[in-house]
Amino acid sequence: MKYAVGIDLGSTTTKAVVLDEQGQVLGRGITNSRSNYKVACDVALGEALNRARLGMIERELARAGVDAGRRRAWLEDFDRRFREQQYRAQLERLARTLELHAREERDSALVRPLIADVIQRMREETAELFAAGANRKSDFFRDLAGSRYLAIAEGLADERGARFDRVAGLFDKSILEVENAAEEGGLFAVLGRAVLGAMASPPRELAQAIERAAGVPMEQACCVGTGYGRATLPFPKEWIRSEILCHGLGAHAMFPGTRTVLDIGGQDTKAIQVDAQGIVTSFQMNDRCAAGCGRYLGYIADEMSLGLHELGPLACKSRRQVKINSTCTVFAGAELRERLALGEKREDILAGLHRAIILRAMSLLARSGGVRSEFTFTGGVARNAAAVEALEKLIFENYGQVQLNISPESIFTGALGAALFAHREAQRALVPSELAEPARG
Repeated sequence: MKYAVGIDLGSTTTKAVVLDEQGQVLGRGITNSRSNYKVACDVALGEALNRARLGMIERELARAGVDAGRRRAWLEDFDRRFREQQYRAQLERLARTLELHAREERDSALVRPLIADVIQRMREETAELFAAGANRKSDFFRDLAGSRYLAIAEGLADERGARFDRVAGLFDKSILEVENAAEEGGLFAVLGRAVLGAMASPPRELAQAIERAAGVPMEQACCVGTGYGRATLPFPKEWIRSEILCHGLGAHAMFPGTRTVLDIGGQDTKAIQVDAQGIVTSFQMNDRCAAGCGRYLGYIADEMSLGLHELGPLACKSRRQVKINSTCTVFAGAELRERLALGEKREDILAGLHRAIILRAMSLLARSGGVRSEFTFTGGVARNAAAVEALEKLIFENYGQVQLNISPESIFTGALGAALFAHREAQRALVPSELAEPARG
């Protein structure tokens, strides 16, 4: 099977979308961006191809006559177990890397057994971490493993008289190497069989579907890159497209009635106007400052010792918004601490902060040509409930009733647009004999 792929290298996450020969989405993948851009692209693409094969499994089950309810239950169980096997494989790579670095420590006789015990505890709690219904704060290995490693290591370091900062430093050094290591080939088949082996009595239809999906050859026809870091992508220049064009086309593909697009990413905000074909007619972007973008929200989360995913739900609990004077990242910490010292509630500060971010975006929208229905909100910040709530209120106050489109897959919009450009390039590259109708006889 030939596929086209779009890669969106953002400042915080790298996304990939894979399309089939008809231009339909096969799979999506996401990972945290890292120092090695090629590996980030490879990991995101590998995840998208795994998702594509998961779709193949579902189609195989449907052909085998398995009803929709059982298909859904089997696939959810398989997906959860598959992610568990991925985590276990990465944990073993981390264990090996930590051991190598621990040998170089002056007090390695103390540190190595401590780290071995930390890893063993992490192994033992993996099943619970991926149990049905478990609430994981992230699916990124660095986040999951990092939080557990540091929590366990801190307790053990206190018990054994080791310096916690040294043990934490070993993790920081090792995780970079683990993240920047290429995945092994044929991973889906290996992990898929591991999942079946871990199941007490896997359904025969599921086992057959997994084997068939793992055996489908996948061939890349074309790849187009975009995103904040597109200039650093290891692609030929002709395979790079502007974020503006990709978000416009991606939003139009997701919601064909789209005429205005707002994208708030990690480092920039874009207000885009598109025509009925998804072609960009005008746009405005913020300056180089990351104020009011995802990076700013990340900084605020760090200042408040919260996870980024916790900001929106906490802000939605506010009863009284606090007016925020600046969304400058440089001064964010000082103003935040001042507000807290004055006795303001965290949720009220966050509610005011989200409104301030959207007010900046509204200024860009006005300069790009205003808001026309349909209006589509894209980017990672579109997953933030408080940002969406503030946007809905301000759009209604300034433009009246406008249809606002937000997809659960909004973070993949840029990668989808890039994939659509790649699909078009792949179609143009087809030789006449491939385009011709097969002879009948």
